[in-house]
Amino acid sequence: MNGLIVDPGVHGLTVGAAAVHDLSLIVAVTAGLGLVVALVGVSVMWWLRTRSIAMMLGVVMVVSIVATLAGVVAITLKMIIDGSVRDIVLSVVAVGGLVGLGVAFVLARRVVGESRRLVAAVRHLPFAAPRGLPAELQTIANTLQEAYARERALEGARRELVAWVSHDLRTPLAGMRAMAEALEDGVVADPETVGRYHTQIKLEVERLSAMVDDLFELSRIHAGTLRLSRTRIGLADLVADTLAGAEPLARAKGVRLTVAAAEPAPVEADAGALGRALGNLVVNAIRHTPSEHAVVLRAAVDSGMACLSVSDCCGGIPADDLPRVFDVAFRGEAARTPTKDGGAGLGLAIAQGIVEAHDGMIGVVNEGPGCRFEIRLPLVG
Repeated sequence: MNGLIVDPGVHGLTVGAAAVHDLSLIVAVTAGLGLVVALVGVSVMWWLRTRSIAMMLGVVMVVSIVATLAGVVAITLKMIIDGSVRDIVLSVVAVGGLVGLGVAFVLARRVVGESRRLVAAVRHLPFAAPRGLPAELQTIANTLQEAYARERALEGARRELVAWVSHDLRTPLAGMRAMAEALEDGVVADPETVGRYHTQIKLEVERLSAMVDDLFELSRIHAGTLRLSRTRIGLADLVADTLAGAEPLARAKGVRLTVAAAEPAPVEADAGALGRALGNLVVNAIRHTPSEHAVVLRAAVDSGMACLSVSDCCGGIPADDLPRVFDVAFRGEAARTPTKDGGAGLGLAIAQGIVEAHDGMIGVVNEGPGCRFEIRLPLVG
């Protein structure tokens, strides 16, 4: 027999290699066409980034369909699928594409409709979050409602703050004007009264200066512009410095200042700012503690936190007022009435802002004959 003899093993290897080559070529062509389609789609979406979500969803669906068709075209070019089979595949892909576009259109209409419903709710005041929105839009709506509630509370606090600050500024200014006019007109001439008027005017100026300083500090805290220069400090040293600064006020009021404990508790803090926060708590405690009673300071470590506490003998705070003690516009028992030792009654709000800027917490509880204010700060190793 002179016929050509073909080795079956060699023939199988040849067919397998050809199939692998065809598959690699199809993958390469499909990937290349898909990359081109994806780049075009991304460019179109960037161009439409400020337009409707519906249009962007349509672009996504079109890109998906065209990328799929690219693979079919690659297969067709290699003649792997031909004739009626090719027509069937192309028809199926076309129908699938139309179905996908229809689903995208329905989805886009719903998203756009719900977005418009959310926008309409935002424009209507008072704002109330609509229900039944998609999860992401519902989260946005709930967040907006919480932000609106906070803004209304802050606006009310600002108005009340402006009202009582205006009143508290007007009162000492009127007194100083009257005394200055009396001195200028010669109505007051005896040296004793003149000296008393000068002393009183100086005290009122110092009080107004302290009020302005408090307002400026509070505005920086609320604006987020409070700058802290943190260093490693010990709470025992901070307590000692605060005690020395508040001693004259306590002595004038007849209040005893004592330190119950001062453990070495290292923290990373701005010594000046944190000292002001603690000083505000001590001054507040002295002002509300009767004579012959004590204000007690403590510095300790509790549950892995550095703790500073100030206990007074004020008689306690009504339970309903405890959550509002640190509010800017809170008026509790003349808490917002300037006193002869200066200040505008913003000390607690300022203390809270400073402590929170240090990633700490501040709170108050009724305890014993009065209440206890506590500052908790992260420890450092």
